[in-house]
Amino acid sequence: MAKTKTAYFCQNCGTQFAKWVGQCVSCKEWNTVVEEVVQKEEKKVWKSSTPQHQKTAKPLLVSHITSEKEIRLDTQDLEFNRVLGGGLVPGSLTLLGGEPGIGKSTLLLQIALQLPFKTLYVSGEESQKQIKMRADRIHPSSKTCFILTETKTQNIFRQIMDVQPDLVVIDSIQTLHTDYIESAAGSISQIRECTAELIKFAKESNTPVILVGHITKDGTIAGPKILEHMVDTVLQFEGDQNYVYRILRSLKNRFGSTAELGIYEMQGSGLREVNNPSEVLLSKNDEDLSGTAVAATVEGVRPLLIEIQALVSTAVYGTPQRSATGFNVKRLNMLLAVLEKRAGFKLAAKDVFLNITGGISVDDPAIDLAVMIAILSSNFDLPIDKGSCFAAEVGLSGEIRPVQRIDQRILEAEKLGFKIIYASKSNKIGLKNTKIKVQLVAKIEDVLQHLFRE
Repeated sequence: MAKTKTAYFCQNCGTQFAKWVGQCVSCKEWNTVVEEVVQKEEKKVWKSSTPQHQKTAKPLLVSHITSEKEIRLDTQDLEFNRVLGGGLVPGSLTLLGGEPGIGKSTLLLQIALQLPFKTLYVSGEESQKQIKMRADRIHPSSKTCFILTETKTQNIFRQIMDVQPDLVVIDSIQTLHTDYIESAAGSISQIRECTAELIKFAKESNTPVILVGHITKDGTIAGPKILEHMVDTVLQFEGDQNYVYRILRSLKNRFGSTAELGIYEMQGSGLREVNNPSEVLLSKNDEDLSGTAVAATVEGVRPLLIEIQALVSTAVYGTPQRSATGFNVKRLNMLLAVLEKRAGFKLAAKDVFLNITGGISVDDPAIDLAVMIAILSSNFDLPIDKGSCFAAEVGLSGEIRPVQRIDQRILEAEKLGFKIIYASKSNKIGLKNTKIKVQLVAKIEDVLQHLFRE
């Protein structure tokens, strides 16, 4: 047997050290460096079904490589397919992270149960009876999903060879351990080694694997940062447990866009796909309320209409507060400065609170105008016409700047019954004969004249 070697790893960021140190020089955290056993030896982690006499890969000219379209596996879930870029790529490794109790296991079990081909759901956190109780609520008639409760990778690969699944789900990677590393499950070495074994299995057998990853108190996926570099796709499942809506985002995707967004509604029978999120994100209140404006934004290829709420009040403690939920606070301060400098509104001595309803976060600059209008509506205590929506960026000089894909935003607003949409004069609009009125404006003063004439 080879000589046992030890190394020191930071449990927070995964940096390796030659000796123990009190503070990690990479992430500056204290008392996170621990000693782990690293055993170097030749090992065979799983028995591949492919022949052992495979030919060695040879370099090819770029012009000689065929550019065929990648075949994808349909997960029978439109939202999941959209975020992945069309479905699961054979041989890919997908990592799904999220807060505890947000619904990661429910989402993946639901996908595994409704697939028409053979799947293996491996759980290291729940028993088979617990998973069966949840499966009865989601899809009780599934005949293609196998449930395995195991944490040792060697035993998992043995069962994979017997079942021969078309998809493997691991819940979670932090619970797995391998015999080739002498450290506790969830440690840096175990996570890295178990992931490497699963990658080798996925690439050699051409079977997609989905991993569930725990997250730290900072919101990042637990384990070494190299974990996110090793996998092909990193998904983030987020949402507030006080709301029924969950959002699936792509942080990394080698086979598609990272700008896509999937929205689900948590129900007793599982997660329901929300195919028209605009109707969900907009309130059904018929009363005219001040401080509310609707913005037309785009997430990936999907246009969304979101409701922005603002509250402006006199500062009680001398120093005004600036708070935003789902919106960048620094950008909010910038827009308030534009309102004060360019439009003449004195908001420096007032508290400003901003909220994007539905618990989602938006980085699209096209909602700038709606944010400003919501703030002014609350300041004047004047409601905005329910038939109005906004799609424009605001510059530092108070000019209304154009935004991308304005035609899609206009069509989404028209579909939901809005009567007028405010956009920049610089936007090139190709739509004709639309029922919705497109009001083109150049400066913030032009918008205010239309909305607050009285």
